[in-house]
Amino acid sequence: MQHLKRLFDIDPWKLTTSHLHTNDLRLQESLTSTGNGYMGMRGNFEEGFSGDHHQGTYIAGVWYPDKTRVGWWKNGYPDYFGKVINAINFIAMDIYINDTKIDLATMPVEHFYQELNMQHGILTREFVVTVGDAKVKCHFERFLSLTTKELGIINFSATLLAGNATIKVVSKLDNNVHNEDSNYDDMFWEELNVGTHDKGYSFVTARTIPNNFAIEQFTITAMMAHESNKPVLAEKETSFLTATETFISDLQLNETFNLTKKVIIVTSRDILETEQLDIAGKLMTDINQMGVATLKTDHQAAWEKRWELADVVIEGDAEAQQGIRFNLFQLFSTYYGEDERLNIGPKGFTGEKYGGATYWDTEAYAVPLYLALAEPKVTENLLKYRHNQLPQAQHNARQQGLKGALYPMVTFTGVECHNEWEITFEEIHRNGAIAYAIYNYTNYTGDTSYLANEGLEVLVEIARFWADRVHYSKRHQKYMIHGVTGPNEYENNVNNNWYTNVIATWVLNYTLESYKKFKENATITISDEEVKKWEDIRQHMYYPTDEELGIFVQHDTFLDKDLMPVSDLAATDVPLNQNWSWDHILRSCFIKQADVLQGIYFFNNQFTMEEKRRNFDFYEPMTVHESSLSPCIHSILAAELGMEEKAIEMYQRTARLDLDNYNNDTEDGLHITSMTGSWLAIVQGFAQMKTFDESLSFAPFLPSQWTKYAFHINYRGRLLHVIVSDTVTISLLSGETLDVTLYDKTYTIIDSLTAPLEK
Repeated sequence: MQHLKRLFDIDPWKLTTSHLHTNDLRLQESLTSTGNGYMGMRGNFEEGFSGDHHQGTYIAGVWYPDKTRVGWWKNGYPDYFGKVINAINFIAMDIYINDTKIDLATMPVEHFYQELNMQHGILTREFVVTVGDAKVKCHFERFLSLTTKELGIINFSATLLAGNATIKVVSKLDNNVHNEDSNYDDMFWEELNVGTHDKGYSFVTARTIPNNFAIEQFTITAMMAHESNKPVLAEKETSFLTATETFISDLQLNETFNLTKKVIIVTSRDILETEQLDIAGKLMTDINQMGVATLKTDHQAAWEKRWELADVVIEGDAEAQQGIRFNLFQLFSTYYGEDERLNIGPKGFTGEKYGGATYWDTEAYAVPLYLALAEPKVTENLLKYRHNQLPQAQHNARQQGLKGALYPMVTFTGVECHNEWEITFEEIHRNGAIAYAIYNYTNYTGDTSYLANEGLEVLVEIARFWADRVHYSKRHQKYMIHGVTGPNEYENNVNNNWYTNVIATWVLNYTLESYKKFKENATITISDEEVKKWEDIRQHMYYPTDEELGIFVQHDTFLDKDLMPVSDLAATDVPLNQNWSWDHILRSCFIKQADVLQGIYFFNNQFTMEEKRRNFDFYEPMTVHESSLSPCIHSILAAELGMEEKAIEMYQRTARLDLDNYNNDTEDGLHITSMTGSWLAIVQGFAQMKTFDESLSFAPFLPSQWTKYAFHINYRGRLLHVIVSDTVTISLLSGETLDVTLYDKTYTIIDSLTAPLEK
């Protein structure tokens, strides 16, 4: 059923290819994206490309409120659609050989090679072209520094292999860029200043255009400096939103011309517009004194340090090994928790789809990974991001005529900025994911300080929303929630989505429990009337079930659909979202992603193995997994149920979703937040790591193709290393002794525990 497309060779630490995929360059660009948490870009060619591609550079937290585009306005619609905006193209280096511009879209190319080194965060590319009698090898290397976040470095070299050649490089800072997803084809940038710094550095200062929504205008300054193995600077020029420096060099046979471009990017998020030029100049002077070799070494060392904790080693399956490392690399290129103002966009720095904004993906899928692979402060910053936006979440609820707080489906500021009614205003289950992240952090770290203060403020307001959003059915004497979209976005405006009802009730329960614990010092008060109402909802919530099938029913009328497995579909039907009308999809039984099973994953310890098995066996065959968030949940549950083949199939899908373009949409950008799924599938699935009730347990199995896998986790001030082969070894690398349950037996780990692998 799947139509996979693999552009890069299998390698444990690299993406490599000897092919220029002209017809799939957008896909190639997505897969070779790089970032450093502060900024990032697609794998665009420095010299440009006249064929179909997507030029994209993005800066964290820099966005624009584009006018909402809807035909018929409804009360409650947001005024704008927030979106990350395409920023200055600072890698641009037009290359000329004997006055002929190099363009791989139109000219023959020999010995093409591209490599993304994930261990060190470096992208390289090389090719040979012939112009007249001149044959020239061009080589590019670039990285966005982990140690100086504002810095990007591009190394270019040209070597004459035959004939005679004059090389001209027109290096640019080009802010004449547009968003492909602009609702009204707006140009989002205006020029403030273009020129030369007093130390000789060319620069461009640009600002986002004015808007009517009281959103601040962002200003960025880009500055560049060059060094080469020849004194070859020919001229400097400026034009609208663009600064250029031109270099010309005559080459002798076998001679190489080297040019290094250093770029500094600063923004008004951190530096006042009036100070940007001065501070950018100081940063450039500092890095010039350090030298490119030192900057590169420091950058590589920073990546290696991240990998010491984050790496997952897989032996026996090179595809799986490459997949997990690619996903971890892209995740940490997008977000590493340094800035509590930031969150994790579903596309990161790799594209414009989804607006580059924050979704509930972060709380549901990213938080567990960052809890284990980073310091607790990283996850706490993600929680603070939501607490800081609590007033805006209250605004969102009021827009719908409801009390409490409704966290947005899509946002930069906390105000909802997405305009699909059936998703934005019906998919309210995301409110529960925000609360679940607070529980997850507290349960995992053992730190109750956030829950007792900021966390409780968030929980209470979310609980107030749910208490107002439910209604009481006198006929059934139950509380219900109508008019929602569950996690399965292939059904809209349904009544009593089981997962939504479950998580709403859980929030009320968790909030009341937490309030009782921390009431004396709480910064928020719940009235006796509210407590009584919430308790009543908890006791009388309606959950659709079917006793005969022994399942939780996805929503009231799901079983009235024409139920059939995905295997009955024709190959030409999938992906459904690219082949069927929306009407056809909504009427079908097919499920985009885990829905009922999402609830079983979240609250796993509350269900019996029989309940888990019956629901998995019923729903998974109807699931098309057309959400990138779907395969990991199914892999984790399949592993727990002993369904090894299905667990591995779903792991493969989540690990290589983008590398093999499973959903035929990676050309738009990578699926960043769902990349956590490959790690979750190994650690929570294959290794069966569970942390319910403030305890840690494992029950690993070893996939038949693999001979070993190993990973680290931080847990409650300890660093653990887990190795699964023909035995299971859990080593305590730092921290106090720890009680761990392995295959239902509890051990106290002082330094290391080794036990047989149970089949």
